[in-house]
Parts: sequence; structure tokens; C-alpha cells
Amino acid sequence: MFMSAGGSAVKCSPTFKPQTVISMSRLKQRLDDFGYEGIWMTEMGYIVRLGAARQVFLSAEESSSVVGHTADILLEIDESQDVSKEKYSKEFRPMASSTNATTVHYGTTWDDSTLLEEIKQLNLELEKSDGFKRHFRYDWQEVARHNPNYLSFVEAERARMGDDHPLFLSQYALLPIRTGGGYLNRSQIGQLQGNHTRLRSRESNGKVYVAGIDLAGEAEITEELELTVRGRDATVITIANIDFPPDDAVVKEPHIQIVEHYCWVGKKHPDLYRLMVDVLRNTWGCSHIVVDVTGVGEAVASFLRSSLGSRVLPFKFSQVSKSALGFNLLAAINSSRLKLYKGDGSDDYRELMFELERARSVCRPNQTINFFVDPAEGHDDYLMSLALCVEAASRLRPRRAVGR
Repeated sequence: MFMSAGGSAVKCSPTFKPQTVISMSRLKQRLDDFGYEGIWMTEMGYIVRLGAARQVFLSAEESSSVVGHTADILLEIDESQDVSKEKYSKEFRPMASSTNATTVHYGTTWDDSTLLEEIKQLNLELEKSDGFKRHFRYDWQEVARHNPNYLSFVEAERARMGDDHPLFLSQYALLPIRTGGGYLNRSQIGQLQGNHTRLRSRESNGKVYVAGIDLAGEAEITEELELTVRGRDATVITIANIDFPPDDAVVKEPHIQIVEHYCWVGKKHPDLYRLMVDVLRNTWGCSHIVVDVTGVGEAVASFLRSSLGSRVLPFKFSQVSKSALGFNLLAAINSSRLKLYKGDGSDDYRELMFELERARSVCRPNQTINFFVDPAEGHDDYLMSLALCVEAASRLRPRRAVGR
């Protein structure tokens, strides 16, 4: 439209690599598809020119330098939910000012504090006042009307994660999730309740067992110091047995039954080594053991690996890895694949229930979450051990008989 008249359109993405680079590649491919191959040109590595018209691709990363560009045709903010409000307001929004160019925000919603959600609410208010449509929403059901393969994929994701999983709500239903609330609601905690009996050792029926270990730091023990789980950091092992779904099941992930807990408070690590090896190898014969290697966990995991071999799998907590851990735990609960042994009134059971009820979640940028128990209320050792146990189960693959 503007290759003769000229002008510039600006499109920004949260990162240059890969998001901006992908956008540039798509535009070049479309130009080729429509017969402009050999006519369009690239300038300075981030501008595509067709005649006198330019499409400028910029990064919205905090460190990027973008001031000086003009969007006299169009300003596009891609993945707007991951773009800083301050960066947008100070550096990108003014680019459209000289011609009052249209600004388009694309993305999938996250929580109610993002730039995308803010623009959405503003557009909805403006629509009420003048009736001019500005907000366009295409959730998974809308797309599925035109793409049966997509429908099958999303229905499988829905079965795997559940309707109220943060990723399903935001990525597919396009609904903002609450932030700063409880990690689990009453219904989800109820879904965790199982009817099987707690065990003290493995059963001789070919069951596969896994473990998740949340490690505490070492502490000096004195006679005057009263040790309580809620008041002190604890090392917790969660043991589960695993059942694999049939080949034709929609959800392929294993079913997980929590069958036992171990908890030690104030134990010196050398003393813990012997206890953990005995429990994991002799009592349960665990095939996969995921252990927290953040901080002091490196040394403990190294010792366990030297004694138990490759079945010991390290897990280091970071913003991204912990978020994935939290999402996987929610998916296992929502799809009823994770069940806790029948309530037995034990300290282990009560403490786990306490932590599940007190657990909070906070939304972070780039579709990540943090889940935790407020230190003012207690620890989250059982909660993290449970999540690591689910991680251990997710790394299992069913054994298949192979014939000639």
C-alpha cells in the first residue's frame, strides 16, 4: 500500500532473538509468496524495505536503544503482555504521535497487571463510550472451528492440565489469572485426597517407585533447642508409586500415588546420607530420585549419586525451573493423576495439608509463577518435596516389550 508513497511501520517484540528475528523471517517469506522476491531489501539488519516503504523491527528489551524511530504508518507491539509498561510509554508510544498512527497490541493474556491487559481494559471502556470496536479476542474455541488438528491438540492439553490451570486459562481461554492468591483452591486440595493406605515399604507386585527430596541446611542441635517441623527447615522425602496409562489414553503422563513421607529436622548431612541411601535403595528401590541441588544440595546429591547411580537426578531451582515445577504439579492435581494416601492423622499428613492450604502463588513476567509458603507462616518443605516427586514421575517412561 505504501511502497510508492513511503513511510515506516514499527513492530517491537519482547526480545530480538528469537521473537523479532522470527517476525522478520515471516515477513520476507510472505513477500516472496506474493511475488516480491528480489524486490524487497534489508537495511541495517533490522529493516525490510519494499520500494519507499519500510518495516522496522525493534526489541523491547530494557537495554535496547530504540529512540529516534517514527511509526507514521503503524505501530505494533507483539507479545504485549511481556513488554514493560515504562518502556512502551516512554520509548515506543511516542513513535506514533506525529501522524496519530494506529497502535496494535498482540498477545495472550497473563495476569491483570500486564501492558496487554491494561490496553484491553482501556479499549473496552472506549468501546462503551463510542461503540467503535477496538478489542478483538480469538480464544481456542474460535480457532478450533477452522482447524480440527488444533482442536484435538487443545482438548488433550485441557485434559492434561485442567480448565483452571494458569497456562490453559491464559494461553488458550485468553483469561487473565489472579495474582498473589492461593496456589491451590479447596477443590484442588480435595482432588488430592486418595483412598489408598500409607505404606512402610515397597510391595512385591512389580510397582515402580520414585522419590522427591527437598533438602534442609545443616543446623546445630542443642538440648535447649526445641525442634519442630513448622519452626525449622526440614529435609523431606516423598515416595510415590507409579502407574502408566494405556496406550490409547488421551493423557499420557503417569498416575502418581503418594505412599510415604520421611522428615528429618536438624540432622547433620553425614548422618542423613546413610539414612537416605537405606530408604531409597533398600526400603523402596526407587528407580528415579529427583533431589534439590540448590545451595548445599550439590554435595548431598553428589554423594547420593555415587551410592545410587544414575537414578539420582539433580534439580536446581531457578525462576524458570521452579515455575515449570509449579505448573506440572498443578497439572497432575487438576487431571486427578496425583493422589495422597488416606489421611492418617500423622505429623507428616498434617504438615503437608498445612503447607498446601497456606501455599501462595505470584505471577511473574514471561508466563512464569512462583509458589511458596510465606516464611512468616512456616516452611514449604513438604510442598517442594511433593513437586519434586511429580517431577521424578514425569521423567519415567514405561517399559515396552520388544519382539522380533
